[in-house]
Amino acid sequence: MQENIINYGIALYIYITVFSMIGFIVMGWDKKRAINQKSRIPENQLLMIGILGGSVGIAFGMLIFKHKTSKKKFYIGIPGIYVLQWAFLLGVLYHNL
Repeated sequence: MQENIINYGIALYIYITVFSMIGFIVMGWDKKRAINQKSRIPENQLLMIGILGGSVGIAFGMLIFKHKTSKKKFYIGIPGIYVLQWAFLLGVLYHNL
């Protein structure tokens, strides 16, 4: 049983890391496109990357690239998504112990 939890933990760590890197890269890419006045990535797609596990990368992208920091759905939504993801994760882990 404990071995399964460890395996799930490793898989979850890899998943979150990959989506966070995607979120960070996409925020930088969207910022560059904004500066160059080119077509942008829709905000709903950025938020979906956060919901799917990239909230940490999106948050770091907001800070590093100074992108979407004045948008309420980002400066409140991304941390909120992060908190909900941790609550879900802790609930799953507690249920499996």
